[in-house]
Amino acid sequence: MAKITAVIDIGSNSVRMLVFQKTSRFGFFLLDEIKSRVRISEASYQNGGYLQEAAMERAVAAISSFAAIARARNARKIICVATSAVRDAPNKNELLKRVQNACKINIRIIDGEKESYYGGIAAANLLPIKEGVTIDIGGGSTELALIAGGRVRQTLSFQLGTVRLKELFFDGTPRIDDARAYVRKELQSLPPEFRQSLVIGIGGTLRALAQALIKRESYALNVLHGYEYPMEKNRDFFDAVITAQKEDKLKKLGFKQDRFDVIREGLLIFTEIVAVLGGEKVVTSGVGVREGVYLCDILRTSQCYFPQGYNPSVRSLMDRFDIDAKAAAYARKTALQLFDAMAPLHGLDASFKPYLSTAAKLADIGVYVNFYKKSLHAFNIIFEGLDYGFTHSERVLISKLVKNQQKKVLAKYEHNNRLSRFLPEGDAVRWLSFILFVAGTINQDRHFAKVSVTLEGKDVRFAIDAPAYLAREALDGVKTPGKGKLLF
Repeated sequence: MAKITAVIDIGSNSVRMLVFQKTSRFGFFLLDEIKSRVRISEASYQNGGYLQEAAMERAVAAISSFAAIARARNARKIICVATSAVRDAPNKNELLKRVQNACKINIRIIDGEKESYYGGIAAANLLPIKEGVTIDIGGGSTELALIAGGRVRQTLSFQLGTVRLKELFFDGTPRIDDARAYVRKELQSLPPEFRQSLVIGIGGTLRALAQALIKRESYALNVLHGYEYPMEKNRDFFDAVITAQKEDKLKKLGFKQDRFDVIREGLLIFTEIVAVLGGEKVVTSGVGVREGVYLCDILRTSQCYFPQGYNPSVRSLMDRFDIDAKAAAYARKTALQLFDAMAPLHGLDASFKPYLSTAAKLADIGVYVNFYKKSLHAFNIIFEGLDYGFTHSERVLISKLVKNQQKKVLAKYEHNNRLSRFLPEGDAVRWLSFILFVAGTINQDRHFAKVSVTLEGKDVRFAIDAPAYLAREALDGVKTPGKGKLLF
C-alpha cells in the first residue's frame, strides 16, 4: 500500500480529491482536500444524458490540476472514480479517453450499488454507529446502505439526484408537487427492512444542511462529522427551504451561495426518503464515497473493516507524535486497574472505561508541542485529531480528561459552560481525571512497577514493587474527589 494515496471522485456536481497519508498499517490521516465545481452533468439530463463539451473540458482541466497536486505530494497511487452522471452518459468513453491522454489517469466507473457500498463502508468504519441507513444524495442519483451490526448488509441506488430534479422540475417555475410525486414513485421499491430510526446523512447536500442547522442552533462545536439532529424538531425548517422562492431567503436560512441552485431539490429528496424509512434522528457523516474507496484499498485483506476495537485516529495520533508505546500501555493498564479498584468510591459504570483508556494512551501528547502548556495543547490536538469513531461528547470528554490531569484541578473541577452539555453529569469528570493523573504519576520514576490497590474506607492504599520516590512525593497529600487519602 502506497504511503500517500489520492482519491479523486467525479460526481455530478463537483470533482473532489482527498489525499491520505498512512502512519502505520491501518493508521492514517487526511493530508489534503480539494474541490472544483465542475458540474459534469450540466445540461446532460436535458440532452439524453450526454456529457456536454464545456462540462468535459472543465472536468479534464480540474483532474489535470488534481493529478499535478497529488504527484507533487509524492502520491504513489491515484484512484479516480466516477459516479452517476458519467456512468449514465452514452458518450462516457470520450471523457475517459480525454482524462487518460491529458492526465495519465484511468477513471473507474462505479455502479450505484458500489457507490452505495463505499459510502456505507465509510460510515460503518468512521462513525460511532452500529445500526442505521446511509443516505447519499448526489447530483444524478441517491444511494442507500443498510448497516446492521456494524456491517453493510444491503445497498440500493435510485435515479434521484439534485441536478436531475432541478432540470426536470425546478428550472423556471418550481413544480414541487410534481417533484414529490416523481420521488415517491421512485421510492416505491424500497424494501421494508430499510426502515430504521437512525439515518446517516452523506454528501454535499446533507453537509450543507448540517452547517445551516449548526448555525441556526448556535451549536458549541464547529464539527460536521458526527453532528446529530432530530427530524421532527426541524420539519418546519426543511419545508421553508424546499418552498423558498428567492436566493436571499436561502441565504437567511443559512445556506451558502454555491448551494442555492440545488439545496431545495436535495432537501425534498431527503425528507421524502426519511419519511419512508421512518427516520427519527440524523447523524451527519463527513465521510463518504472517497473515504470508502480508500478504506477498501487499505483494508482489502480484512473485508474492508477495521479490527474489533481499532480506531485509526487514535493510532494516527500516536504514530505522528511518536508517543512512547510502552509508557502509554502502562498508563492505560494502570488507569483501568485503578478504575476497577476504586469502583465502590466513584460509582461509575464500565461504559467510561474506553474513554479513560484512550485518554491514558494520549496523555503525554501535549508535550510534543510545548512542555509548559502541554495540557492546553493536548486538548486541542486530541479534540481535533479524533476525527473518526467518536461522538462529539466522547471527543470532548477524552480531551477534557487529558487537559485536567493536573494535581491542582483534581480537588475542585467545574465544567466549562460552553462544553458542559457534552460532558457527563455529576463527578464523573473529576474521578476520571483523578484516575488518569494518578496512573501517570505512579510511573513518574519510569520503573513500570507492578501496582496493587486496596480500599480502606474512603482511603486508597497503594503497594508499588519499586522505590518510586518521585511518584510517592508527587502523590503525598493528594486527596480523592471523595475526600479520601492516598496511602503507601
